[in-house]
Amino acid sequence: MLKSKGSSQNEFEFVSIDELVPENHLLRVIDKYIDFSFILEKARPYYSEDNGRPTDPLILFKMMFIGYLYGIRSERQLEQEIKMNIAYRWFLGLKFHDPVPHHSTISWNRKHRFKDTNIFQDIFDEIVLLAINHKMVGGRVLFSDSTHLKANANKHKFTKEEVEVQTREYFEDLNKAVEEDRENHGKKPLKEREEVRETKEIRVSKTDPESGFMSRDNKQEMFCYLDHRTTDMKFNIITDAFVTPGNVHDSVPYLNRLDRQIERFGFKVEAVALDSGYLTNPICKGLSDRKIFGVIAHRRYHPTKGLFPKWKFTYDQERNLYVCPNNQELTYRTTTREGYREYKSDPKKCSSCPLLTQCTRSKNKVKVVTRHVWEEHKEKVRLNRLSNSGKMLYKFRKEKVERSFADSKELHGLRYCRLRGLEKASEQVLLTAACQNMKKIATHLARLG
Repeated sequence: MLKSKGSSQNEFEFVSIDELVPENHLLRVIDKYIDFSFILEKARPYYSEDNGRPTDPLILFKMMFIGYLYGIRSERQLEQEIKMNIAYRWFLGLKFHDPVPHHSTISWNRKHRFKDTNIFQDIFDEIVLLAINHKMVGGRVLFSDSTHLKANANKHKFTKEEVEVQTREYFEDLNKAVEEDRENHGKKPLKEREEVRETKEIRVSKTDPESGFMSRDNKQEMFCYLDHRTTDMKFNIITDAFVTPGNVHDSVPYLNRLDRQIERFGFKVEAVALDSGYLTNPICKGLSDRKIFGVIAHRRYHPTKGLFPKWKFTYDQERNLYVCPNNQELTYRTTTREGYREYKSDPKKCSSCPLLTQCTRSKNKVKVVTRHVWEEHKEKVRLNRLSNSGKMLYKFRKEKVERSFADSKELHGLRYCRLRGLEKASEQVLLTAACQNMKKIATHLARLG
C-alpha cells in the first residue's frame, strides 16, 4: 500500500553550505581561480571613515556579478534569488540566517557613491589584466564590431531637436593633408573661411534622452545604445567595451579605443578584422599609420542606374589620372576642402564618345571622378581583404566578436538596457563583459587543473 511521506520541513539538520555546492559549480570555479581582493582597493577611495556601516563592497559587487552572470534583470529579483539559492549565498560568504543586502543598496551606491566614477571600467580592466597574466591574451590580432542594446524607451515618444554636428578629431589632419596635396599640385592654398556650424535634426527620446534613435536598413527602428566591443584572437577575451548612443557611427570611436588598449595593456597589435561599417578613409589611414594589417569587409555601393560604376575608370598612379572605358584620360583639376581630388574629362572628346550616355548625364558633357587624398590607404585595405591571410582573419571575425555578442544576449541578458542613461548602460556592458571574461578564465584554468 502506497503511503505519503510525512512533512519534514520543520526538522532541524546540521549541514554545511560548502557541502551543498557542487564542486563543478560555476561560482565555485570562479571563486577558486579569481581573486576579487582588488575590488576593495578600487572601491576604497569612494568610502569615507564617517560613513556609518556600509555594505562590504566585495559583497556588493559579487551580487552584481551574480546578476550579470545569470542574466537576472531585476535587482529586486536578484535579492530574492540570493535568499533562496545556496550557491549564491556561498559565493557571497553568507550563512543561512545572514540577511541578504537589500536590493536598494545596489541602486543607492550606483546613484551616489559610484556616480561619475571609473570604478566599473577599472574592474573590467583588472579582469583583462588577469587574463593577460594567465597568457590568455595575445594582443596581436583583434576583432571589433558593435551591437545595439534596446533602450528602456518608447520609440513613439520623442521630440525633434536641432543639434550641432560634432567635428571629428581627424579633420585637423585632413585639412593639413588637403593643403599639402594642393601645394604638390601647384594649387593655391584654400582661403580660410568662417567656421560653419553644421546642424542636423535628430529624434530625442522623452524617457531616455541620452539614448540615440537607430534607423538602419533591415533593422527595427528604436532608441538604443551601441556596445562597441573588441575581442582578442587567442581565447576571445573581451579587451574593450565602450558604449555610445545608438545614432553614433561605428567608425567614430574606433581609433581612440584601439589606442587605449595599446596604451593600457601594452598590446603590440599586428592585425585587425572589422565589419564594413569601419571602411572609411580615416580608419584605413589610421591603421596604416600604426603599421597594422587591416582587414575590413567590402561595402556595397549603389551607383546611378544606367551609368558606369567608378571601378570602370582605371587610376594611373604614375601619371595621376584616370582612364575611362573608352581609353580617354581624366586629368587632375583641383583638391576640394573635403579632401577629394577631382579628375575631369575633355568635353570635346566626350561629346562624340559612343559611351557618353553610359558615362555621364551632365549638360556640359564632362565626366568627374573623385579620389580621396587618403584613398591609397583604403585600396591597401581592400587588397588585404583579398589576400589569403585576410580571408582567414575575416572568417575568424564572426567566430570571435560576433560569438561574444551572441553569448552576451543569450546568456547574460544584454539584449535590453536594464536602466536608463549612458552611464548606467556603460555599467551594464562593462560588468557583463567582465563576467564573460571571468567565465573564460576560470573554466580554462579549471581544465588545466
